[in-house]
Amino acid sequence: MPTDIQAPEILYGPLSPMLIVFAAACIGVLVEALAPAARRRGIQVVLAVGGLLAALVAIIVQRGARTLTAGDAIAVDGPTLFIQGVLVVLGVLSILLLAERGLDGSGGAVVARASTTPGSREDMRLADSDAMQSEVFPLAMFSLGGMMLFPASNNLLLMFVALETLSFPLYLMAGLARRRRLLSQEAAVKYFLLGAFASAFFIYGVALLYGYAGSVDAGKIFDATGDVGSNDVLLYLGLAMLAVGLLFKIGAVPFQAWTPDVYQGSPTPVTALMAACTKIAAFGAVLRVFYVAVGRDQWDWRPMMWAIAILTMVVGAILAVTQTDVKRMLAYSSVAHTGFILIGVIAVSKAGLSGTLFYLATYGFTTMAAFAIVTLVRDSSGEATHLAQWTGLGRRSPLVAGVFAFLLFAFAGIPLTSGFMAKFAVFQAGTAGGAGVLVVVGVVASAVTAFFYARVVVLMFFNEPAADGPTVAIPSALTATTIALGLAVTIVLGVYPQPMLDLADQAALFIR
Repeated sequence: MPTDIQAPEILYGPLSPMLIVFAAACIGVLVEALAPAARRRGIQVVLAVGGLLAALVAIIVQRGARTLTAGDAIAVDGPTLFIQGVLVVLGVLSILLLAERGLDGSGGAVVARASTTPGSREDMRLADSDAMQSEVFPLAMFSLGGMMLFPASNNLLLMFVALETLSFPLYLMAGLARRRRLLSQEAAVKYFLLGAFASAFFIYGVALLYGYAGSVDAGKIFDATGDVGSNDVLLYLGLAMLAVGLLFKIGAVPFQAWTPDVYQGSPTPVTALMAACTKIAAFGAVLRVFYVAVGRDQWDWRPMMWAIAILTMVVGAILAVTQTDVKRMLAYSSVAHTGFILIGVIAVSKAGLSGTLFYLATYGFTTMAAFAIVTLVRDSSGEATHLAQWTGLGRRSPLVAGVFAFLLFAFAGIPLTSGFMAKFAVFQAGTAGGAGVLVVVGVVASAVTAFFYARVVVLMFFNEPAADGPTVAIPSALTATTIALGLAVTIVLGVYPQPMLDLADQAALFIR
């Protein structure tokens, strides 16, 4: 007799934030196909921002939820909701940046060039020949939906689906720059090939873990790690291969090679989305795997993560010093920050989890604002990202240079910035968790990173600007909103971080 197959119970309330974002992405595809060309861009922006704000409301409504749904494949708990909340807010900022600057920083904003005659200015308006491709908005929404699903995946197969959902739109968006077509397409191909390579390791690791535990659910893998006499070789090989895919996404050494080339070649608004949101989502998945699935075997995987964290901090800090391009410098800076965040992961404690969540939030807002500043400095060929072109920027545009300098100080971890509080949180957790050596390496690496951040500040404020230097755009309302909110969060969380620390502490509890 045929057996009845019971469909898994699905709770739509906890899933509503992700469903809203995916629904907005699907509607965006229909808009792209059916709406008049002249109106697509405006409709897409309103739809994307509206969908993300609606998802934020749904996340707030679900606060405090702790449930497994969809056949225990999706976990909606504190870390999931915290990360999703940060992602949708940063998603709104990235949509505003995409809407205003376009994929080459080529919106219609007025820009001003300082002439060689003191006190005189030449105003010019950039042409709209490189107008924004409206299809980027549903792509961004699909990617954001995948990012929201990634840390919520309690099933490794679903986690792989989320990984591909967030990645494929980014592969396409990385190659959409028009003015620097060859560089952009090279970045897209490199990102795709290396991403596919890492994904292959991930899915093979899932297969080995299934062979070990007889399930791909994180909770059942955790239960299997407590069995005596199990085949630990499958566990270690599977976890190592799974880690390759996750470490690739967070940009940890030795899987960081794609980061500088992709950051440099991608359109800067896409780089901002990639740098801020992808790292946050990927770290959410790392926490889910290492805290939930293999949390009982921490003494087996911590030595590996120690080595990776040390290499990531040292390589990121040293290579950032040698960079002559602003976007490549920020890319290697993000590699170093990955190492700092890994200290919180390695702590394997509630303090480590809450410190990691707090660090991810602060890093995301500061990064989004920093790349928004990069879009404002341009010359006739597009964005001017070579450091030599930023010489004397503080004399041409003191406000833009001052904001960028403050954001660099936050990256360096200077007191009274969110970066200082974030590093303090993970370093404190690392010390309490027996990772004092990592904290010492982190402090030394922070000192090295402070050097190249200071070098940029000196370049902007203590050198004479070149006569034929780049233009500095007067930010429009959308770009100004992105910069202002990122700057405000960086300041507030540096001066008064306790509410966010408390929120992260309340969220630091996984459901298994």
